Amino acid sequence: MNHRTVRILAVSVLAAALAACSQKAPPLNQIGATPELPAPHRGVMPDMTIAKPAAWGDRVPTVPNGYRISAIATDLAIPRQTLVLPNGDILVAEGRGGSAPNLKPKDVIAGKIKAKGNTAVKSGNRLTLLRDADGDGVYEMKTVFADKLNAPYGLAMIGNAIYVANQDALVRFDYQPGQTRAAAPPTKVTDLPSAINHHWTKSLAASADGRYLYVGIGSNSNITERGMAVELDRAQVWQIDAATGAHRPFATGLRNPTALAIQPGTGALWAVVNERDEIGPNLVPDYLTSVREGGFYGWPYSYWGKNVDTRVMPQNPQKVASAIAPDYALGSHVAALGVAFSTPAMGTPFADGVFVGEHGSWNRNPPVGYKVVFVPFSNGRPAGAPVDVVSGFRGEDGRTRGRPVGVTVDPRGALIVADDLANTIWRITPGTAPAAPR
Repeated sequence: MNHRTVRILAVSVLAAALAACSQKAPPLNQIGATPELPAPHRGVMPDMTIAKPAAWGDRVPTVPNGYRISAIATDLAIPRQTLVLPNGDILVAEGRGGSAPNLKPKDVIAGKIKAKGNTAVKSGNRLTLLRDADGDGVYEMKTVFADKLNAPYGLAMIGNAIYVANQDALVRFDYQPGQTRAAAPPTKVTDLPSAINHHWTKSLAASADGRYLYVGIGSNSNITERGMAVELDRAQVWQIDAATGAHRPFATGLRNPTALAIQPGTGALWAVVNERDEIGPNLVPDYLTSVREGGFYGWPYSYWGKNVDTRVMPQNPQKVASAIAPDYALGSHVAALGVAFSTPAMGTPFADGVFVGEHGSWNRNPPVGYKVVFVPFSNGRPAGAPVDVVSGFRGEDGRTRGRPVGVTVDPRGALIVADDLANTIWRITPGTAPAAPR
């Protein structure tokens, strides 16, 4: 029996096992500071309930009463994160990265199935600028601000400089107010880990004083299946000196810190983190947390504090003993990819807290995520259950018309949401009047 035949048989067996995985996950309370954590369960394959893409047509996502939503840009090339500039223009980072090879036949199957839930559009590798010149909510300008980038994701601004976290480097563009096109290629601030790039996204935030940039760097595996050597400088947040590019680990043990934000008033760094897979549909909760300087958050040795992951060899009891439990569970496999602190301009229901973009599960039945939620805060900390703000991305018909990624708050009173399945930017504002025609 030749190698190709063995491979086909292995794939067929795994596909059959996957097809047999249809039991729904039991409901658990996995929201907040003390989520229910069941015993780990390992199967041949995780249950894979994949989005079936469909066009929005004349539909739009659902928002709460008293709010309205409009598509301010369409036909983009995989929009991920956005940045509102001081004059109200919006920058959109567009692209897709990663180059991790498949390790096992199940990776081939999982990759093909997950791809069915993603856009087929080619990676833009660019920044697009949107402008609403007259302030009527219609962004009549859509133009390329910079191109030939390498899977740009995180965006931040310090003074007259725009920083972009490509999948392989942090770069800087000089910016003048009102500029619609970068005047020159970007300047490299520092290289970022990019070998393999299992988790390729590099999230970004600037400190309140503009001295530092924080970059979230995901792990190179689910749970060290490629070995620890390839995890050097991974699963952590770097602190980078904006002036010199010098960097150091700020916090470690964060499997995939997909979005970062600075809390107004306190200057504290917060993150949303995607946790590990393949130990059950209700493990492990993705989370929202403040990020402590020098803190260790468990990966790979433990999860949600000191819950040991027995798959990791060798074990490290000392690291487990030091692991910090996150602040707020969002639910297992919701795939949080965006976070932004709100302002009172977003209206009383959403005046104090954070918006979180949940891209949606690929390995859970029933599916979860596929929405933007608001986590209310009190006295600077999460306080209460999340509230659905933008939903309807995945319909009751099993069709998925969008998948939210980055969320950004325009301080004048608008929530900006990047949708990388529909290749659309949505704008949500207080008020019941219909949005102006496009």
